[in-house]
Amino acid sequence: MLTTLTTVVPVPAAADGVFGLAWLVIALPLAGAAILLIGGRFTDRWGHLLGTATALASFGVGLAMFFALLGEESDNRQYYDHLWTWFQVGGLDVGMDLLYDPLSALFVLLITGVGSLIHIYSIGYMAHDARRRRFFGYLNLFIAAMLMLVLAGNYLGVFLGWEGVGLASYLLIGFWQHKDSAAAASKKAFVMNRVGDVGMVLAISLMFVTFGATGFAAVAAGVGGASESTLNAIGLLLLLGACGKSAQVPLQGWLLDAMEGPTPVSALIHAATMVTAGVYLITRSNFIFENAPAAQTAVVVVAVVTLLWGAIIGCAKDDIKKALAGSTMSQIGYMMLGAGLGVAGYAFAIFHLITHGFFKANMFLGAGSVMHAMDDDVDMRHYGALRKFVPVTFLTFAMGYLAIIGFPGFSGFWSKDKLIETAFAENTVVGLAALLGAGITAFYMTRLMLMTFFTDKRWADPETGEEPHPHESPAVMTVPLIVLAALSIFGGVMLAGDWIIEWLEPVVGHAEHHDPPIPALALTAIIVAVVAVGVATAWFTIGRSEVPRTAPSDVSPLTKAARADLYGDAINDTLVVAPTMSLARGPQTFDDTFVDGAVEGQGLATSGIAGLLRKVQNGYVRSYALSILLGAALVVLALLAVNW
Repeated sequence: MLTTLTTVVPVPAAADGVFGLAWLVIALPLAGAAILLIGGRFTDRWGHLLGTATALASFGVGLAMFFALLGEESDNRQYYDHLWTWFQVGGLDVGMDLLYDPLSALFVLLITGVGSLIHIYSIGYMAHDARRRRFFGYLNLFIAAMLMLVLAGNYLGVFLGWEGVGLASYLLIGFWQHKDSAAAASKKAFVMNRVGDVGMVLAISLMFVTFGATGFAAVAAGVGGASESTLNAIGLLLLLGACGKSAQVPLQGWLLDAMEGPTPVSALIHAATMVTAGVYLITRSNFIFENAPAAQTAVVVVAVVTLLWGAIIGCAKDDIKKALAGSTMSQIGYMMLGAGLGVAGYAFAIFHLITHGFFKANMFLGAGSVMHAMDDDVDMRHYGALRKFVPVTFLTFAMGYLAIIGFPGFSGFWSKDKLIETAFAENTVVGLAALLGAGITAFYMTRLMLMTFFTDKRWADPETGEEPHPHESPAVMTVPLIVLAALSIFGGVMLAGDWIIEWLEPVVGHAEHHDPPIPALALTAIIVAVVAVGVATAWFTIGRSEVPRTAPSDVSPLTKAARADLYGDAINDTLVVAPTMSLARGPQTFDDTFVDGAVEGQGLATSGIAGLLRKVQNGYVRSYALSILLGAALVVLALLAVNW
């Protein structure tokens, strides 16, 4: 087991010097988004260049701040900047506050660094799109919102970025809105994320009721005086929010549909923004989860289920982007697992988040390059033997492949192995599940490599005989691939050892690390052996067999289930949508029958009376004179009756 020490209570110093520029990291891409979206057609010719320049400038500021933070003592690596008072309501006083510390520093570099490479790649990928300027405006908005999320100094600031990320993802997933599938996918992502957002809102509200504040420092300082049940409730609500943004079970259904957006969007969502937000939230809220055992256990359970769920889905997908999306779901599960293991795993969760950002961006952009070569066809059954025709894409994609399966020396090897080792040290069953996930990952990623770059070519349409003419992407697309491939190789080495643990210690605390049940070297050998079995299984089942150009009908029930995303949508419809609709039918019937009936009945009665009165108002003077005469006669008769 791992013995943890006391909860970390962040007490940041006032930001000065270069640390006072944290606001500029957010403001630069936000200004770019405003100019591109408000400027209209005037910015069409140079909008993509401005969008890329603001992302690069933000990365430059973030890099300067990071190196300045490296020069500080460990205890002095937290800086707080109060920009202005956001709002004051009753006892709630919320400032527009920023917190720059080792955790947010790593996220800033990942978001702006990988985000800038995706911007550069998009210049070529979206070159012929009539709405390219708007696309770059949305990319800038996405990055600005994510930066707000990770730099905020309180939970309401996080929620501001949280909602901004949700809006930007909606706009980008449905960017090609002329496609019904893209419009439906963007709405699905938006609605499912709103479910998670309910958890965030309730968690923040409960924090205010319990602690009287929403700032990280204030909440962390008040944790000791709160009951365990209250902290568990806050933790579970935060987990619900994290499940929405990070596509964890049961709110994972939107992620594969989100592939309807342009490929650079997929890379940005899966590598640097959106799905990493949930991992950040759990890690940032470590002072809550360390004192909420039930919520912490729930994080582990959700993570284990999701890492296996996504891996199984990835085994059956023929759409190259959806296979990678299943992979992301699984890899985020590994990160959530690390965060759920507490102080022992927080650093390794962030370690894997960063390396995953490198190799997953590499592979998604590589998939986009393959699609560019194959006339936007995403079906791997129509690929094969592409390694000779797109050599740069193949070599760079191969580096990402070796990283994600955990090939020794590559970035994923250093980060994922530490997560599996920590899982074994905490719980053998959890460790075995993580180990199984590594084997399945090796299988489905090898399957993807074989179907795309090896095996026989299957390009020609059997009906028309037409086939694409594969060609390498332009340099503006391949250069970012080369940079990301290098990071996929060396990114793990840069953070390996105890550096990441010591770097994040001021944020997540310190743990006494003990060895897993078996020696670390032996466990590493076992992990590599399991990965090798996954690779070999894919080779013998895919590499040495003829790949059909169409999906066979005689497949196993598990394959059918995996192709249907393990019936995630059906489960949600049965457990959530159908009961909700049933509960809604009663009030709807009452509303339709009684409320609407009363309103409409009143209108009909008024109309009927008006119809009768309308007959009296016929426009003839003689009729009016007769009415006056009869009225006068009735008055006289009434007076006589009274005086009789």
